[in-house]
Amino acid sequence: MRAPSGAVAGLCSASATMFAVGMAFLGYWGLYEPGGWRSADLVIVVLALVGFAALGSVPWIVTTPVADDGEEKVAAARRALALEVVLIWLSVLVSVLT
Repeated sequence: MRAPSGAVAGLCSASATMFAVGMAFLGYWGLYEPGGWRSADLVIVVLALVGFAALGSVPWIVTTPVADDGEEKVAAARRALALEVVLIWLSVLVSVLT
């Protein structure tokens, strides 16, 4: 089954938008503030970095060449995007709650 027209561009745009949201969060959160880090700070950074890794995989997954009749990678890219969104927002939630 072929992906809908614009699915690849939409997924790439959504991943770029979430990258901007994640970077704005890390900049606002105070990644560069002086002082020691608490364990909650490490959890926030790890969640965000794993989310950014999933984010980087979205364009790579969705633009991987497939055979003419082969299954497209749009579903896998959607799952990676969903994982990235959940991890970035989870890091935001952890930072708000701590």
